[in-house]
Amino acid sequence: MNTAAQKRSRIFGTVRDDRGDPIELANVRIQAQGVRTVTNLKGEYSLYCSSRDTVVVIYSLIGYETRRRKLNSPSDSVRIDIILPSYGQTMLEEATVKGQGVQTGTTQKIKPTDSKLMPSTTGNAVEEIIATQAGVSTHNELSSQYNVRGGAFEENCVYLNGIEVYRPMLIRSGQQEGLSIINSDMVESIGFSSGGFEARYGDRMSSVLDIIYKRPEKFEATAAASMLGANGYIGWGNKHVSLMTSIRYKTTRHLLGTTDTNGEYKPNFLDYQAVLSWRPNQRWSLDMMGNISDNHYNFKPQDRETKFGTLYDAKSFKVYFDGQEKDNFKTLFGAATLTRHFNPQTFLALQASSFATQEQETYDIQGEYWLNEATTQEQLGVGTYMEHARNRLKANVFNLGLRFRTQVKDHTLQAGVDWRREHIRENAREWEMRDSMGYSLPAEPDRLMLIYSQRSQNELTANRLEAYTQDAWRFKTDIGLFNLTYGLRLAHWDWNKETLLSPRLSLGLLPSFSNNWTFRFATGFYYQAPFYKELRDTTNTAGIFSVILNKGIKSQRSIHFVLGSDYTFRMLGRPFRFTTEIYYKALSNLIPYSIDNVRIVYYGKNLSKGYATGIDFKLFGEFVPGTDSWITFSLMRTKEKLNGIWLPRPTDQRYNLSLYFTDYFPGTDRWRLTLKAAFADGLPFGPPHTSRERHTFRAPAYKRVDIGMSYRLWGDQKQNAQRTWGRAVKNVWLGLDAFNIMDIKNVNSYYWVTDITNTQYAVPNYLTGRQINLRLSIDF
Repeated sequence: MNTAAQKRSRIFGTVRDDRGDPIELANVRIQAQGVRTVTNLKGEYSLYCSSRDTVVVIYSLIGYETRRRKLNSPSDSVRIDIILPSYGQTMLEEATVKGQGVQTGTTQKIKPTDSKLMPSTTGNAVEEIIATQAGVSTHNELSSQYNVRGGAFEENCVYLNGIEVYRPMLIRSGQQEGLSIINSDMVESIGFSSGGFEARYGDRMSSVLDIIYKRPEKFEATAAASMLGANGYIGWGNKHVSLMTSIRYKTTRHLLGTTDTNGEYKPNFLDYQAVLSWRPNQRWSLDMMGNISDNHYNFKPQDRETKFGTLYDAKSFKVYFDGQEKDNFKTLFGAATLTRHFNPQTFLALQASSFATQEQETYDIQGEYWLNEATTQEQLGVGTYMEHARNRLKANVFNLGLRFRTQVKDHTLQAGVDWRREHIRENAREWEMRDSMGYSLPAEPDRLMLIYSQRSQNELTANRLEAYTQDAWRFKTDIGLFNLTYGLRLAHWDWNKETLLSPRLSLGLLPSFSNNWTFRFATGFYYQAPFYKELRDTTNTAGIFSVILNKGIKSQRSIHFVLGSDYTFRMLGRPFRFTTEIYYKALSNLIPYSIDNVRIVYYGKNLSKGYATGIDFKLFGEFVPGTDSWITFSLMRTKEKLNGIWLPRPTDQRYNLSLYFTDYFPGTDRWRLTLKAAFADGLPFGPPHTSRERHTFRAPAYKRVDIGMSYRLWGDQKQNAQRTWGRAVKNVWLGLDAFNIMDIKNVNSYYWVTDITNTQYAVPNYLTGRQINLRLSIDF
């Protein structure tokens, strides 16, 4: 018997990246022996193999270069510590771009650098990147709001450095939206889950966006300007202290000038943000963040002409305006986190945050309109309308919480508790008068009637208590490596005395039969705890709508089932990943709503149940070396049963195709092109102020292509070495964006015109047309 062939050797060690950080889930295998393992959280591995004359150990992971070590007649125990450089490592705007690792949970990691030079109409680059992901869609380039798998805008939860953030509540159109609190210059990591997320995330029915800001270790700065605004960022730090500060200005005046409505647009949005981190020693750290946002939208419309219809039934809608709109949204946000670090894997953190908003929406706009046949000029309707609003809202949200995390062998334990106090006060009054052919609508012989009138004077003070606990357990069997995450979330709200329990579970598998496949499954209960908008119950008394707060309302519930897989492969010598996810969401205790632009109007009562189901595909990879690109395709159906009738939900988008593509010109890295494209099914709609049963129409599909071309004027290392002032400048980029390059007229919403016979015509409100934007950015 050959005793040498029976001898076994132990090979162990660590796998780290080129920065010295441990790499988790790296593959380690012995060539031609079928022996393999993966590294743990600390990058450690250990395996046994048959000791032959020659043993070849292979280390690999998608996104990193493969390394081989050849051992000649290894001894009983051999330690090998290996470093895996990131594959195709490229310096882009002084940020290291690395391939993405293996995704075993429902949260995917997105590179912040992907949003650096892309064409952006909102100035909110992170949200625009999210809108191109699988299962995510948007129908308004002026808004940073997005829908995820049939959910409304407000079903998406956003965290910034572990703290939930809020948006202004009175905003009804994309034109009024300013800059989001997320500053892309400060972002270090982006995590996004489109369903089946962990218990540590809050109560939303659709998605989670988890943003972590960076801690700069040296001086860095960025300055940028374009026709849509300007921004400046400065960061500095060392091993104990880091500071980031930024100011941003945005205006959409040039974009709004491409719409059908002519007038004097004065949108001005200003944002200031500062982040301070202090770590005096290894045991303690203090992180503080502050944000001030002051958004103004002033508009004096003059006239509008819209042509719509078909080739054989074309119509023309002409309006002359008088009046103006003035809106102001001021928000303040502050947060502080004090952390006690017991060891690298264990910490206890105390968090405190406060959000305050003061919102005013005021307008008096009168319009005289003519609705004609476009070819014969036959008059279909002549009339006048007047819209009036005096809406004011103040809100304060204070949160105090604790976070704990530790690691025990293969288990990562997390727990947290939050107490939140909300105070909201609203005083709103709005109405609309409509006159057609000399008759006020609705027509009454003895009095003047308004077609719509609503008033709301309410105040809310409430407390919420939330807690969660969860465990992430990694274990290995003959089938493969499993990643099991399970947890429970508890929530109580004293407004309606409701207590909720949300169990959640996800399971990921890296199978033994292949390093190219990963599988995952997730399920759980997700509640949409009512905030102020959902509580507003509207009653009609003599034609006047009054708003009261419904204390009997319950949280909307969604039960998620998500099954997904990733297949990684190499094509043309570059890494790619193909992702598929199938999902089903069982919805109950739903509060029906309708959407007008980006404004959501709820019924204020739990009246329906429903479902959302679909499948998402995503192909991600380096179509061009050193750049990330992806294409996504989604099919979906979402319905709800209201008054015994199954109806499509307002977010029922049956298909969606998104493309994000980046490219460099051959032979140079100075020229860069970024292309964004969207092709999404239209959403259901119907006449305003009517029941959902009448929303039987569907808007045209949303189609848009934006292209950004960037040229690096400065960035050559040889020039930097020769010029003193050049040493401080890392990159200078000159850019040219072509928004809506195909000049497609996308429909945002509809204005409904009614003649004396009560025939209604839906006049489309088109979004922005083709527009050119020049920009300049400098990195220090």
